[in-house]
Amino acid sequence: MSNAAPPDAARRRWQRHSPAATLRAWLAFAAAAFVTAWSVSALDIEWAFFRDAHTQAADLLGRMWPPRWSYLPRIVKPLVETIHIATLGTAIAVALSLPVAFLAARNTTANRFTWLVGRGILVLSRSVNTVIWGLIFVAIFGPGPVAGICAVAARSVGFLAKLVAEAIEEVQVGQVEAITATGARTSQVWAMAVLPQVLPVLVGTAVYRWDINVRESSVLGFVGAGGIGLYLYASINQFAWQQVTVILVATSVIVLASEALSAFVRSRIS
Repeated sequence: MSNAAPPDAARRRWQRHSPAATLRAWLAFAAAAFVTAWSVSALDIEWAFFRDAHTQAADLLGRMWPPRWSYLPRIVKPLVETIHIATLGTAIAVALSLPVAFLAARNTTANRFTWLVGRGILVLSRSVNTVIWGLIFVAIFGPGPVAGICAVAARSVGFLAKLVAEAIEEVQVGQVEAITATGARTSQVWAMAVLPQVLPVLVGTAVYRWDINVRESSVLGFVGAGGIGLYLYASINQFAWQQVTVILVATSVIVLASEALSAFVRSRIS
């Protein structure tokens, strides 16, 4: 008895994707290539600058080395100010994000209008960059850390409230119904049944956002909103590249420390 495979089976070839899936992949690739080429052509890039870019980069690195460590004592205070801006801005954002989250969650908002208001606040907060918020608050409060704190808070509210609102929409209904059955008011139901379930999400997200805000606060000085960014901006304008190196190294140490602290706290929460 012959063990040879039928002629049709011998000609059959294994394919990872179907012809239709392969065609869709190629069309997606062609579309991405077209959009990329269109974007590059629309930007009017001066390609001649790329010829000596490596030389300019090496020259800049040479000017930045060695670091002027004698400048370090002058930036300790603005570095601490940067941390304070991030911390206070995050704390204000946490306080403001809770009512916004309850407005933006479908199962706790009063009606569709309040839901739209909550969602509008989320979109407005997250669609404006922290630096733009900084410019706005500098115009209101003048240069200084107050503008930076408000900018960090305004940008963080949408981030925190969006994640907390999603957590509120996923709470266990049984606990809510049990508290409601006792005749509790809406505020009591939120405080006793909803908030305890979303509290770990709120704390973890707040710590993560604080980590982000430490980094974002370091550039707010470029628009006059306080922090180490003011010294970085001044050093760049004065071509004091050795001072820039010291600021970048010190900022990196602060950011790494905040990231390590954030990771430790979030690991304890989870």
